[in-house]
Amino acid sequence: MEGPGLVVRGEAAPFSTALRSLVNNPRYSDVRFVVGQERQEVFAHRCLLACRCSFFQRLLGSEPGPRVPSPVVLSTVPAEAFLAVLEFLYTNSVELHRHSVLEVLTAAVEYGLEELRELCLEFVVKVLDVELVCEALQVAVTFGLGPLQECCIAFIEAHSQEALRTRGFLELSAPALLPLLRSDKLCVDEAELVRAARSWARVGAAVLERPVAQVAAPVVRELRLALLAPAELSALEEQNRREPFIPVEQIVEAWKCHALQRGHEARGAPCRRRRGTLPREHHRFLDLPFK
Repeated sequence: MEGPGLVVRGEAAPFSTALRSLVNNPRYSDVRFVVGQERQEVFAHRCLLACRCSFFQRLLGSEPGPRVPSPVVLSTVPAEAFLAVLEFLYTNSVELHRHSVLEVLTAAVEYGLEELRELCLEFVVKVLDVELVCEALQVAVTFGLGPLQECCIAFIEAHSQEALRTRGFLELSAPALLPLLRSDKLCVDEAELVRAARSWARVGAAVLERPVAQVAAPVVRELRLALLAPAELSALEEQNRREPFIPVEQIVEAWKCHALQRGHEARGAPCRRRRGTLPREHHRFLDLPFK
């Protein structure tokens, strides 16, 4: 009786090169996409997409058509990111770039491509810098990518002042900003953090057409006003009268810490110093609890 057959494999590189030549190639294409805000036309092959990705299998249906169908519109994914997804589906490899990797990662998550998602995550961690980190944090929070979120927060904790000045910080959602403001490891003084949070709220107020105080409400409680010196707290109070940002009762709680010369952490006005908190005369009282 003949024994089991032996699987032999040819070289992978020529096979991958041949398939890569079909990416966005109209030859033999039986499906067209119109992708991104730029509405770029992209050609693909239904059978390959369907066998590699369940998202496209559902999108395109199980039966191939006799001719190229009307284009499938995918307006939320940029063309460059979509072409990277196709490259991965055709060749099981992809060339990633710092400027577009988060868009590729987003597409990988939305299309259920776990292997591509992991490749993107590894790449993001390798290229993470001050300009990219807040955008990466937003993606991590949006899609529940816990390890990436932890990595981004740790990076921001070590480069707090630089990260707070980026456009990405101003564009964070409230859920993405919250874990930063709760961190004891931020290398930034509280006065600068208050200014950064106010700038963030102003940007959100302009975009959402809502009052600054309303935009700030989900996060502003995490600001540790008791760390500010009396003169700083007075100046903040005066600015808050002109432009409401912080609830009045939160400022009152900070003044109470000063008046009683005791910390008040248990009742909701955190007094813990952060890693970057500059020393002030009254800080020696903050570790003493109320009696």
